[in-house]
Amino acid sequence: MAKISVGVFGATGMVGQTIVQLLDNHPWFEVTELAASENSAGKSYEDVMRMRWSAGSEIPEYARGMIVKEAGTTPDCNLVLSALDSKVAGPIEEGLAKAGYAVSSNSRNHRMFDDVPLLIPEINANHINLIKKQQKERGWEGFIVTDPNCSAMQLCIALKPLQDAFGLESVMITTMQALSGAGYPGVPSMDIMDNVIPFIGDEEEKLQSEPLKILGSFAKDRIRPANFKISAQCNRVAVRHGHMETVNVKLSRKADEDKIIKAFESFKPLKEMGLPSAPERPIVYMRNENRPQPKLDANIENGMASVVGRLRKCSILDYKFIVLGHNLVRGAAGAAILNAELLKAKGYVG
Repeated sequence: MAKISVGVFGATGMVGQTIVQLLDNHPWFEVTELAASENSAGKSYEDVMRMRWSAGSEIPEYARGMIVKEAGTTPDCNLVLSALDSKVAGPIEEGLAKAGYAVSSNSRNHRMFDDVPLLIPEINANHINLIKKQQKERGWEGFIVTDPNCSAMQLCIALKPLQDAFGLESVMITTMQALSGAGYPGVPSMDIMDNVIPFIGDEEEKLQSEPLKILGSFAKDRIRPANFKISAQCNRVAVRHGHMETVNVKLSRKADEDKIIKAFESFKPLKEMGLPSAPERPIVYMRNENRPQPKLDANIENGMASVVGRLRKCSILDYKFIVLGHNLVRGAAGAAILNAELLKAKGYVG
């Protein structure tokens, strides 16, 4: 089977680097284009990334000699994985979709548009049907799908089995977000050393809105948002990779701890689809009372799982637990790739 040609836009940033790393020897996709800002254009990827590469031990062999193009140019590929900065992503991604490209985007620009799927394949694969509406109403030959905010990703995966089994009425979440979520070079050392920063721009708003779209129902070419309430507080902490969240939930129907853990562990909706990047266990429940921890557990299931632990009763709501996710892998690069795999499996690219 011939592989699908892929362009990675925003290839020099931390998410773009991770996409380049994860696509090394991918069974379905072959990177044929790397694109970034005009400052990087015309140089080899190896030269551009000298002293900046952070996604693994070394740059994959296939990418080293590739000449980086400017992100505004027309790529020679069928599928674009976009890790562009939100300051420039909007018009570039729309131009690509209008020109006939399939765009799987990690950028925030189009996430909340009514005709753009905000996808987590384990949760809302049927939202992919918005593509037809998007193409018809905008007159595009191509299309855009997006993945969510990195903290919303792991939260939604943990909430989905609870929503299905017991219903959700309200969710309170406090995040402890890793430095790599701020992009390269991250947060100044004098700001974060011996410190916690209790503000991340627009992050709380994303966490309070995106899950309602993701966990909403799809009917008659529109998404009806989920009707539970979310309250979020977001903090930056001195951890390299792995966003940790404390989550409190009020359920619509009574449940005991054993039933909740069973719901977590039996959640395997993509089991039969054979998507190469899909984790065997989307939710890994850890029974050790001091787990999960970013240093020990962020890379479980190759970084593609939501790792949950410390489930216990809450004296205000019903239950509380910890959820951990790798912000660069499942929260960003791996999410865009998994969405692209879903597009391929459903016949939207190929």
